[in-house]
Amino acid sequence: QFTFKSTCDWIEGTYNRNTINGYVGLGQAHERKRTFSIESDHPEVFAAADRAPTPTEIVLSALASCLAGGVASVAQHRGIQLNSVVAHVEGDVDVRGILGMDPDLRNGFGAIRVRFEIDADASDDDIRALVAQSQKRSAVFDILTNPTNVHVDLV
Repeated sequence: QFTFKSTCDWIEGTYNRNTINGYVGLGQAHERKRTFSIESDHPEVFAAADRAPTPTEIVLSALASCLAGGVASVAQHRGIQLNSVVAHVEGDVDVRGILGMDPDLRNGFGAIRVRFEIDADASDDDIRALVAQSQKRSAVFDILTNPTNVHVDLV
């Protein structure tokens, strides 16, 4: 069992900074070699300053990173030489739900599409198998496609 952590500090408006360092796993707490930072904001069309990607865009990038990293890992284990991997990810959100304009609309993605461009020394079938195995083992794909218990508390 591993527990990963992120701490989000509100800066102003819709602008936030997440810091990531440390996790618990293998029976003990671990610190990373350095602290990572991920900022988020919203575009000007939402009356924001557009200083960073939106949280939903960060989710899309997490999915792309997890799947692309999985493709690379599976390829290495199968002895397939990758030359390039590009994951294009798009997600559709009806903002009327987020803005409270229509309570029947969900706030999150209605659909997400991932399209890979992979150049590898392998057959098309082998490349499809890499993508399928990456999808099967992706933690982020699992998070997005299966219910996850999320508890929100006030400290």
